[in-house]
Amino acid sequence: MVFPSPVEAVLLDMDGTLLDTEQVYVGAMFGALVELGFAVPDALASAMVGLPGKECMGLLQGHFGAAFRADAFHAAYVAQRTERLRDGIPLKPGVIELLDHLAAAGLPTAVATSSSRSNAETNLGRAGLLARFGAVVTRDDVVQGKPDPALFLKAAAALGRPPGRCVAVEDSHVGVRAAHAAGTMPVMVPDMLPPNEEMRRICVAIAGDLHEVRALLALKVSVD
Repeated sequence: MVFPSPVEAVLLDMDGTLLDTEQVYVGAMFGALVELGFAVPDALASAMVGLPGKECMGLLQGHFGAAFRADAFHAAYVAQRTERLRDGIPLKPGVIELLDHLAAAGLPTAVATSSSRSNAETNLGRAGLLARFGAVVTRDDVVQGKPDPALFLKAAAALGRPPGRCVAVEDSHVGVRAAHAAGTMPVMVPDMLPPNEEMRRICVAIAGDLHEVRALLALKVSVD
C-alpha cells in the first residue's frame, strides 16, 4: 500500500496496541463490579474501550446511579488489576520487531496514551520499552483525552513532526477517531473491538497485528 504522505514518525497507543493489557483492565473492571454486586451490559462495556479512566467512571456512575460508589469500585479495581499483572506486563505480538525496524529506519516514535503518566511509565518500564520512545504523552499532559486529538497533536509536536506526516497506530475506535481528528495517518490493529464501516473509512490501513504494521512501513520506507 502507499501512505498518502511521506512517513516521518510513528505514534503509538499503549494499552491494547503495544501492551496486551486492555483485556486485563476490562477483566479487572468486571471482576471489581461483580465483587461489588453489579453487572455491566455488553453495550456499556464496549463503549468504555479506549476511554480514559475518569470517563469510564462517569459512564458507570451514570448507569448504576447512587448505588455505585466510586471509591469502593476504584479500590476493588486496583486490587484486581494488580493481581492480574503480578507476573509482568504482556506485549502485543510484533512489538519488538516493529520498534527495532523503526529504529533501524531512523523513524522517531512516541506513545500517545489515555493512561496517567505514572501508570504509563511504570508499565512501559516493566515491559522494557520506556527508553525506546522519543516521547511519552499521557492524559496528564492534555485537557481532553481521546477521542479529542490533543494527545496525538502533542505527541507529533514532541517529535517535531507535522501530524500529517505521522502514522498513528491504534486498537480502539475512540483512539482511531482521535488520530483521524489530529490529521495523522491512522492504522488500526483491532484488539477488543472489530473495525466497523467508520474505521474502514477513516483509517489508511487495518492490520491484523504489529507484524503487518511493520511490513506496511517497510514497504513505505523502501519506496521513499
